[in-house]
Amino acid sequence: MEAEHERLPRAARIRRTRDIRAVLRRGTRRSTPALDVFVLPPPSGPPDAEKRLPRVGWVVPKLGNGIVARNRLKRRLRDIGRRRVLAHLRESGCGADVLVRVRRKGYRATYGQLEDQWMSVVERTCSKP
Repeated sequence: MEAEHERLPRAARIRRTRDIRAVLRRGTRRSTPALDVFVLPPPSGPPDAEKRLPRVGWVVPKLGNGIVARNRLKRRLRDIGRRRVLAHLRESGCGADVLVRVRRKGYRATYGQLEDQWMSVVERTCSKP
């Protein structure tokens, strides 16, 4: 069992279908060989409004692959999102929603390739002020 600090908090995940659709529709899409990364900045509000926490999510279509490969890919994305993406978003003060949709090549990509591709988009989009 994972330690509590190692888990991806529920509040940091994009879970609802309507939230996923909103990011897919209104977010900015950046494509890499293995991933489509959608970034939706937080809604602009009054300056004294409380900053929204960043959230991450992923869409892993079957694309002709089995459940074992699909689950392995979801675990990798969850880990990258928790360890790298959320940490970067919090550091930079970016309260954006970041959603990853896996492309066919994503099933053949290594952990390092997935991490590099996802982080390159996030770093370009949500850099430190």
